[in-house]
Parts: sequence; C-alpha cells; structure tokens
Amino acid sequence: MKKLLSVLVVAAIGMTACGNGAASGGASAGKKTIRLAYQAFPSGDLIVKNQGLLEKALPDYQITWTKFDSGASINTAFVAKSVDIAAIGSSPVARGLSAPLNIPYKVAFVLDVAGDNEALVARNGSGVTDVASLKGKKVATPFASTAHYSLLAALEQAGLAEKDVDIVDLEPQDIQAAWTRGDLDAAYTWLPSLAEIKKTGKVLIASRELATAGKPTLDLGVVSTAFADAHPEAVDAWRKVEAQALDVIANDPDAAAKAVAAELNLSPADAKDQLSQGVFLKPADLSSPEWLGTEAAVGKLAGNLVSAAEFLKSQQKIDAVPSLTDVQKSIYVKGLPDVLS
Repeated sequence: MKKLLSVLVVAAIGMTACGNGAASGGASAGKKTIRLAYQAFPSGDLIVKNQGLLEKALPDYQITWTKFDSGASINTAFVAKSVDIAAIGSSPVARGLSAPLNIPYKVAFVLDVAGDNEALVARNGSGVTDVASLKGKKVATPFASTAHYSLLAALEQAGLAEKDVDIVDLEPQDIQAAWTRGDLDAAYTWLPSLAEIKKTGKVLIASRELATAGKPTLDLGVVSTAFADAHPEAVDAWRKVEAQALDVIANDPDAAAKAVAAELNLSPADAKDQLSQGVFLKPADLSSPEWLGTEAAVGKLAGNLVSAAEFLKSQQKIDAVPSLTDVQKSIYVKGLPDVLS
C-alpha cells in the first residue's frame, strides 16, 4: 500500500474534523456521545441526519456528524479511534478489514448497492470512446474508494493494466474542478459530482454493469467493535433509524428527496432523480442470506468483501486477504431480524 499504517495513525491523530470525546463519555453534561462520519452522496443516511432521527431515538446521547470526502479518510479516522459509526463504501471496508490496517470495526448495515449512481465518464473531446481507449489517458478517481475499485475492475475487463492509464487521486469535488479546466480525459466518481461531469461527457460503464459482471460495490454502515460492545442499544437504535430511512425512500420518495436535497444543496427534483439511480434494499432484505444474514448464518456479504479483498491484493493494494471466517466475524448481525421488524 502507498500509505503505511504508521502514516495513517499520525495523519488521523492530526485531523480536526473527526469529532471529539470518547464514545463512552462526552463533554456536555456528562452525556454519552456518538461520533458519526457521513459522506455527501444520496442515501438514507442523509435522511437520518437531516430529520434528526437518531437524536430523537437517543436523547441521552450527544451526537455529532462529521462530513468526510471518501472512505480512505474514514478508515484513517477509525485507526485514530476518532469515529464510532460511519457510512463507507465496500472497497474501503475490504481494505480496512485486511492487513496492514486490520481495523476493528463491524459491518452493521447496507445503505445501498451501487447502480448508475457511480460511473466512469469520458470527457467530450477527449477522444475516448470506450474503456479500452483509455490507454495513455488521464483518469481521476478517489483512491481507496468503491469508484477506484470499480475503475480497476473496468480496466481489467477491457484488457488494460493499471500502468496503461495515468490514474490520479482526486476527491469528488476536485474532480469537478479539474474536469472544468479540461485537465482530465475521464473520471470514475459518484453522485452528485457524477451528475455534473455527465453534462459534458459520456458514460463508458456504470457500477450496475460491473455488479452484473461479478464486481458489485456497496455503501455500508460500519461501527467500531469497541462501541458496539459498549453500547449495543445505541447500535440497535441506529440500525432502526437507518431502516426507517429506507422505508422513506421506498414509500415517500418526495419526502426522501426533500431531505437529501437539503443536505446536498440540490433541488428536490434533482435529488429525487439521483436517489432513483441507486439500489436501496428493503429493511427485511438485510437479514436475508444474500446480505448480512443472521447470527445463525452470516450472509453472502462476507464473501463479497473477501472477493473485493482478493481483487485488491491482485492489484497490490493490500498486503494480505483476510479469511472468510474472520470477515464473517466482522458482520454485525446481533438481533438483526428483531431490530428491523
């Protein structure tokens, strides 16, 4: 990996945007605290934040929300023990569960399955007509993200090696700026930045297609193992409100769009369109064999994360692939069917 664990720890300790206080105690009137990391992509997590659902469910907790630009920075915060619960992509989770990071956290929720809300776009005038014609071109993506994972998978599918393409590490908002300047030939990113670059570009492949080809990516809810052990009731409350948000997306799309629009500074119409491009599960699906599963039988999501780690190892992005048994232990299914019922 390009960043050693020691570098991650030092960087994380120096971060000032990761919240304050320990999970078991807070700075305000002795309240227990929950430090949540969120990302600015259309999801039920933004509905939970916008509507204050967790604050209503846990009035005895001091709850802080901190925005992060990518899963890599969230992993850094977990290493520094600066966050308790986070919205993070499956590829950075696979990295986090693998050596050298070996982050002690657990996957406790599936926020969405990537569909058309993540895609590889070629800029108009770049001369790129398909993935194979990216050879020698400059392509941006946030490193260690689901988009980065999908870009590598798309290149492999097209018969290209990573070295055949000039891949640069840019966060979504920086991709927009570089795109506007004409500095990039293509980019793999997610909404809402994806919507902006599509206005002057052509979609070459979307994550929905890569999922069909055996390289699915997801946005997950993870919780630090220490926090889950110390505050299982808070984790239950968080899972319940995330499930409530999934119900809002499915049953009241206008309300969902209004909440997401407020968080992303979009019009409700644009937010509704962006939400329609993701794949959102029904709460009952989460405990099915296909996803998280139950305490009696952990679901296939564990195998998905191992497959992602195997791919990352083949690309020399991690040192070692965790065993399926170890990943299964990192799927938090305690009381799941009852929590979601």
